[in-house]
Amino acid sequence: MKEYKLKINGNDYAVTVNEVDGSVAEVEVNGTPFKVEFEKPIKKAAAPVAKPVAKSAAPAPAAAAAPVAKPAAPAGGAGTTVSSPLPGVILDVCVKEGDAVKRGQTVMVLEAMKMENAIEATADGTVTAIKVGKGDSVLEGAPLVIIG
Repeated sequence: MKEYKLKINGNDYAVTVNEVDGSVAEVEVNGTPFKVEFEKPIKKAAAPVAKPVAKSAAPAPAAAAAPVAKPAAPAGGAGTTVSSPLPGVILDVCVKEGDAVKRGQTVMVLEAMKMENAIEATADGTVTAIKVGKGDSVLEGAPLVIIG
C-alpha cells in the first residue's frame, strides 16, 4: 500500500494505492474507493536505491555509500551518464561543466516523495554536460549529468 498527498489545481487529495493487478489498480481518493484502469499493464520493478541527504551540518556516514544512479552504456565513448533513479525535482546542482568529479561525489540533490536524495557520480572524470537545472522536474531514468 502506497500513500500520496497530491495537490491538483489547488485542491489537496489523499490518495492510497491499495492493490495493482496488471492494468487495474484499486485506489482511495480522500476515502472514496475507485478502480483505475491503465492503458498498459504496470511492470513491477525493483525499487531504486537512494541515499537520503542529512539536513544537519554533520556529514553523512561513509557506511551508507550505496550507488544511487547507474551509468548508461557509453555510446561511442561519449562518457558516462548519471541518470535519475526515481522521479522528482532537482533541489541543487552541486557541480558545473568542466568540474573534475570522483566516483561517489554528490553531483545533484533530488527531492522525491518528500525526501532529499544525493545523486552521486558513477565514475571518475570531468563533467562534460549538465542536462537539468535547479527546480526541474525529472522522470525516472532521465539523464542528469554526463561524465567524460
